Amino acid sequence: MINKRDFLKLLLTFIVLSEIIFAQKITQIKFEGLGYLAPSVAKEIANIPLGQEMNPSKIDASIKNFFLQGYFTDVWVEENKGILTYHFKEKLSVANIKIEGYGSGDDTKKLLTSIGLKKGDLYDRRRVKKAKEALILEIERKGYYDTVVEITTKKVGKSGVALVFEVNKGEKITITKLNFIGAKKLSKSDIEKDLANKEEDFLGWMPWRNSGEASIEQLEFDGFRAKNSYMEHGYLDAKVSDPLMRVDFGSYKAQIDYKVEEGEQYRIDNVEVSHTIKEIKTSKLTSLLRLKKGKIFNVKLMRKDMETIKEEVGNFGYAFVKVAPNMHQNHEEHTVNIQYMIREGEKVTINDVIISGNDSTKDRVIRRYLYLAPGDLFNARDLKDSKGALGRTGFFEKIDIQSQRVSSNKINLLVKVKETATGSISLGGGYSSFQGVMLNASYGEKNTFGSGITTNLGFEISKISKNYNLAFTNPKVWDSKYSLGVNFYKKNYEYYNFTQDQLGGSLSIGREFWRYFHASMGVGYVNNQSERNNDNIIGADGNVSFIDSFGLYNDKYSKSSLFASFSFDNTDDFYVPRNGMLSAINLEYASLKGDDFNATIGSGQENGYGDYFKITGKYGIYYGMEDWIDYDLIFRFKARGTFIFNGKNEKLPIGEKLFMGGAGSIRGYDPYSLSPTLSNDSSFGFGLGGKKRTSFSLEASVPLSESAKMRLTGFYDYGFIGEDNLNEVQRSSTGVVLEWQSAFGPINLIFAKALDAKSSDRTAIFEFSMGSKF
Repeated sequence: MINKRDFLKLLLTFIVLSEIIFAQKITQIKFEGLGYLAPSVAKEIANIPLGQEMNPSKIDASIKNFFLQGYFTDVWVEENKGILTYHFKEKLSVANIKIEGYGSGDDTKKLLTSIGLKKGDLYDRRRVKKAKEALILEIERKGYYDTVVEITTKKVGKSGVALVFEVNKGEKITITKLNFIGAKKLSKSDIEKDLANKEEDFLGWMPWRNSGEASIEQLEFDGFRAKNSYMEHGYLDAKVSDPLMRVDFGSYKAQIDYKVEEGEQYRIDNVEVSHTIKEIKTSKLTSLLRLKKGKIFNVKLMRKDMETIKEEVGNFGYAFVKVAPNMHQNHEEHTVNIQYMIREGEKVTINDVIISGNDSTKDRVIRRYLYLAPGDLFNARDLKDSKGALGRTGFFEKIDIQSQRVSSNKINLLVKVKETATGSISLGGGYSSFQGVMLNASYGEKNTFGSGITTNLGFEISKISKNYNLAFTNPKVWDSKYSLGVNFYKKNYEYYNFTQDQLGGSLSIGREFWRYFHASMGVGYVNNQSERNNDNIIGADGNVSFIDSFGLYNDKYSKSSLFASFSFDNTDDFYVPRNGMLSAINLEYASLKGDDFNATIGSGQENGYGDYFKITGKYGIYYGMEDWIDYDLIFRFKARGTFIFNGKNEKLPIGEKLFMGGAGSIRGYDPYSLSPTLSNDSSFGFGLGGKKRTSFSLEASVPLSESAKMRLTGFYDYGFIGEDNLNEVQRSSTGVVLEWQSAFGPINLIFAKALDAKSSDRTAIFEFSMGSKF
């Protein structure tokens, strides 16, 4: 046992030796096992200059500084003849993170960003545990309860670790009932229409029905949404409590309670607009407002009125206009006065237009469709129309135009686009009892080499057709308002009664007028050599002599045409418009030359080929309901019509006449199979074509998958066709279409049912097409 005197001697000896050792000067500093920090950075952290005497307290302080960086599990120092060597044992880093068992794609990416841990972070068990807790919490916010997450780790290299979060999703909470305690003046459906957490509907699994699945992350905001519903019906004094959810974790069913004080309904007594803008008349602004004296107050309409004022004022260069509503309630009369206060700020000009996201499309092509350029005075309507014009090109999947403030009176326009596939391999086909399986193919590019020029190279080879097509269209020749189109084609199509063999081409020149109008004119030439199909034309006597006397289906002629077209299009998208109108009218004057034909049909005398005039029109209107019902339901109405006028005693070849059926007219019937016939007797009812044709379509489209760009559309088609009168042949159909914006272009899978087919009609229960619009 060491006594006190011996201990003091040993301590004195240690101190003396330490003084001798640390009296040495530091000649070099080394770092071993360092990966996260550069040696130069490590020297700064150590803060021990060379040439100084070794100091134990400074070395100890430097070790503490290294630990504070958070990169190391251990740090120690060795000294040898004036050389200090720092040894480091670094923490592992996260080399990779995966979440399995939850889903894939965007859902998993969003979860990864929410857990507070990412690739490259230092591996720490406490951080991983917190990430697990955050992951469970996030999944619960999505509505899954009793979720279990297991973590597996795998070492990667010397200093990395891969993490896998294996998720066993819990059960979804289903809301079976909403209770609005105290609500009498509004129905439950009116109150809950904007809520994120709604009561489960009957057949709630259907896309347009409510499934009742709880969205916990949105629950805290539903009280404000319910209050907003009352504000939309004029109940300004309404109070709605925070929601109280009661969950039965045995069945995962829930009820949500709200306490409601409704108050009285208010009407508009007066609406005023207060401003000092010289260019705008107050009466003009007031006339644009939806809320007027005597109407029930509606906060949704008030917000729309504010946006209307902003846009109208913005048309005069005020990009940063602010509109504030002052509301004065008369609690005794239950009326409200609204005064919109406008702060217009300074007029703003465009400093620069900065375009991004266009990997293929040239900047100049995008600028063609922008109605604002550097130096222009800002205009809100021009900004809105620019976005619509870019959408109608069909070049882009997403378009976003934002303003970037440069100074008090200058802004940059940031045009951000996400390109879509503009090249398409167009496939089409169908199945019918008459023609069996049909296939066709073509290649098209709407944006050739990013120039905006449309190129189409098509061919169709099937049991009944051999068609070829080559076309070029430049919608903006030399970035002007003029367009140029060239088209060549070879067509050999076997109709039921005849085979049409045509070689033709056309040249057209057009111009854009105003903002949504386009007009064009051109010339065309067609050489037609038609031959009847004797196999399908058998007379009552068992041979073709019955039809020979009429000379039908053997038309051989040439056609020279002059044509003009006028169109209007203010839709907001090329493939899936949700708002706007599309209309067009095409006029054609054609001169036919060929062999004269003299045969009597009834009391009429055919004197040979002559001239004719054709009018073709189409109209479509699109209305999206998302602003009203918070669901991407789109209603569409489409109408088409064609009318041909020629001399009473002049023959019109069947190849120039009109037929109906198939996609583009009445779905559910074979293409070109409907027309007036030579006889009402179906045993030899030969299709003659018509001179008048119209068809109408009503459609309702809902989303199936936003990520896959798929929609489901229900339709009803009705059409007429005739020689002298439209109602000679009438048919209708209904069905559904699976619309898919694929990488190869738009694909439509059509499932149709002919509603009033005759025994002689040729029907088609399925068709598919690709690359079409309208």
